[in-house]
Amino acid sequence: MSLPKRWRSLDRKTVAGAPERYGVYELGDSEGEILEVGWGVVRDELKDALAYASGEQVRWEACESKAHAKDLAREHRERAGL
Repeated sequence: MSLPKRWRSLDRKTVAGAPERYGVYELGDSEGEILEVGWGVVRDELKDALAYASGEQVRWEACESKAHAKDLAREHRERAGL
């Protein structure tokens, strides 16, 4: 199961609009295949992903806390088979 959000291009504009709070994110290839599920401060994590060309698309969900983000990422990794 993936995040119930639409894919966005992983580019500077998208990263600049990402929240500066804990959340879960998915990185995907050009076909929408999930490459990675991660958690952390979303904007910071996406800056790293953009710098290291970790994917072409991204989607995220902001969370209430660090613990919530970590738990949600674990659930999504398991469902995605990662």
